[in-house]
Amino acid sequence: MSKPAAGPRLSDRQRLSWLRLIRTQNVGPASFRELINRFGSAETALEMLPELMISGGARKIVRIPSIAEAEAELEAAGENGARFVGIGEADYPPMLKNMDNPPPLIAMKGEAAVFRLPAVAIVGARNASLAGIKMARMLATDLGRDGYAIVSGLARGIDTAAHQGSLSTGTIGVLAGGLDVPYPPENAGLCDDIAERGGAVISEMPFGWQPRAQDFPRRNRLVAGAALGLVVIEAAQRSGSLISARLAGEMGRLVFAVPGSPLDPRCAGSNGLLKDGATLVTEAADVSGAIAPLAGTRSPMAASSEKAPDFSATPPPGEDERSGVLEVLGPTPVAVDEIIRHTGLNAAQVSMVLLELDLAGRIERHAGGNVSLVFGGS
Repeated sequence: MSKPAAGPRLSDRQRLSWLRLIRTQNVGPASFRELINRFGSAETALEMLPELMISGGARKIVRIPSIAEAEAELEAAGENGARFVGIGEADYPPMLKNMDNPPPLIAMKGEAAVFRLPAVAIVGARNASLAGIKMARMLATDLGRDGYAIVSGLARGIDTAAHQGSLSTGTIGVLAGGLDVPYPPENAGLCDDIAERGGAVISEMPFGWQPRAQDFPRRNRLVAGAALGLVVIEAAQRSGSLISARLAGEMGRLVFAVPGSPLDPRCAGSNGLLKDGATLVTEAADVSGAIAPLAGTRSPMAASSEKAPDFSATPPPGEDERSGVLEVLGPTPVAVDEIIRHTGLNAAQVSMVLLELDLAGRIERHAGGNVSLVFGGS
């Protein structure tokens, strides 16, 4: 396990509280950040959670992970040669920090130095053709020689080929489950190779977590967020790779696609991306030429540029304020700024009501800071 880089660090007590808070049901990256902004520490936020959930209309108070459970997960990380890195620490991936609602804590195995390289994501079909696998390996190798790290999701097919092609130059694998539960299982050896050869494997999920279908879009979000641009090679319609491409576009990342035969259903989605304006790729220079000017720049979706609401100067919301916010919410996502304008409430009051609703499982957060009401929430 590599030593942490010099710079700001969470104390052991802070890391434990952060882990307990983010592992609590209904606490996601957005609500985690707002809780820290509101209460100043994860420790205080944990004490306030039951009261906030009741204010948000929760039917039951969710269980908060115990100190012993969080300590056990930290111990499991150490036993697996991994560690938890918090946003704001020197080893936290810079591109992830600048995405929309970055994970507050990630489990990391390997060398954090790989995140200082400009990165390109390569994704595609699990049942890839031999030509697609060859293209993925070639692009990864050539881009690695040009000084780029390669990011992918450790799936079969294109992902595996991309990681293999960039093992010697720096590759980043993102898992949908826990770091100790590689998926697919046959890529466990590849995960070890990545970590041992200067790359890194990361996950935002708990140790021991078996990935479910709904976890892969979360994984895809990190794949897209960790890179300046994303290349799609062989993607069918309604595939996970197209989800990654959509997320990359929403984050302001560049989207590329390798053309394929119109007779091959594995290429229908990637060819569709080209029709929609993705940059056509036949060699590494097509990618590096477009991305080189962006290397070292911040993402246009940088969440860290958002000003946190000033809770200290604002009275807590009452029932009238909660009713006013609930009244304008529905199943269609709306911007928080629109809620503020329509209700006439200040930003801190609206943020607090949304935080309560989020913790009660009654709203869903979307890209760009939009929110919608969840009907039948807990």
